[in-house]
Amino acid sequence: MNTIKVEFENAEGQKLMGRLEFPVDRHPHNFALFAHCFTCTKNLSAVRNISKSLTAKGFAVLRFDFTGLGESEGDFADTNFSGNVTDLVAAADFLSKNYDSPSLLIGHSLGGAAVIFAATEIESIKAIATIGAPSNPKHVKHLFKSGLDEINATGEAVVNLSGRDFKIKKQFVDDLDNKSLPETAKSLRKPLLIMHSPQDDTVGIQNAEEIYKAAHHPKSFVSLDGADHLLSNKKDSLYVGEVITGWAKRYLDVTDKVTSDLKTTHQVVASLDAEDGFTTQMKVGNHHMLADEPESFGGNDFGPSPYELVSAGLAACTVMTLHMYAKRKGWPLENVEVHTSYSKTHAQDCEDCENSSAKIDTFHRALKLTGALDDKQRERLVQIADKCPVHKTLHSETQVITSVVD
Repeated sequence: MNTIKVEFENAEGQKLMGRLEFPVDRHPHNFALFAHCFTCTKNLSAVRNISKSLTAKGFAVLRFDFTGLGESEGDFADTNFSGNVTDLVAAADFLSKNYDSPSLLIGHSLGGAAVIFAATEIESIKAIATIGAPSNPKHVKHLFKSGLDEINATGEAVVNLSGRDFKIKKQFVDDLDNKSLPETAKSLRKPLLIMHSPQDDTVGIQNAEEIYKAAHHPKSFVSLDGADHLLSNKKDSLYVGEVITGWAKRYLDVTDKVTSDLKTTHQVVASLDAEDGFTTQMKVGNHHMLADEPESFGGNDFGPSPYELVSAGLAACTVMTLHMYAKRKGWPLENVEVHTSYSKTHAQDCEDCENSSAKIDTFHRALKLTGALDDKQRERLVQIADKCPVHKTLHSETQVITSVVD
């Protein structure tokens, strides 16, 4: 299993529930800690998509429910922003004691503000990324402005947030007023990535500007043009994850760490949890990647499909074989493009032609040869394409020997 359920205690002794996701080889080079948005949970689709982008690049990611939300214990009405920060510190302590200290903090919306505060208390943090974060925690008060008068008058009110009712107490509001994020960001002195959408109508883009101005270098800003606050479009959340992984590697040690969690003598490992649909984590040689199915087949389209991977192997083998042959002959082959696709089509010379429905697995391959080649050289290269090792494998009688391992 690459995703395991974990639990740890907060400062009040209540159990917080989380999911710890590993890269497919279970050898993470760094651990990241994710803080979800206000009243959200660890299972928000955007949180899961971003986490998968990180694990595909060798990170391990802990995403958990803040106190009183999701599967975690506690009453949300008794929590506040400061409690979210202490929950993050507790999560970091859990990782440090049981796995490795986190080096990367990621926060979405109010969770983005929380990770900036938490970064000052977690010594191991080397980089912080925020997504749609408010420049001051008290910004979220506008979300329950309809109940502010009641909160101030009676000490609490039930407020509807994103279709759900939450009890908000005055201590929550007062705690927000006592937190100054710009001052904290100014004293942070750690690499900070700020990501925000200009079209965010929940937390305006000016919040990103205020955080950026307050923070010291190294600091970076990336516009999430077209995205909404919750990153509802999976392409937006996937993009966020890809940007964070690329940015963070500049500031983190990404040397692979060898552990004994998973050992294999095979060239490829594929792993799929029941909750992930078709989105499959893979380690191909020394490279991490995702495989998936297209949306039309019920997948997320986060990676190539199994047959696209087979087609990719044929294409890659073909270009390598042609260049190897041309170099050996001293031919002026400058570039080769191989376009491949897979389908089931009617066989041209079919042994079962009386059966009109008989089809055969077919790979369509188109070659584009660039260079000052004569007709005979081009004709010979087409013949050589049919001799590439993967092509031969697809044509030969093969066997798959299956066994079950513990």
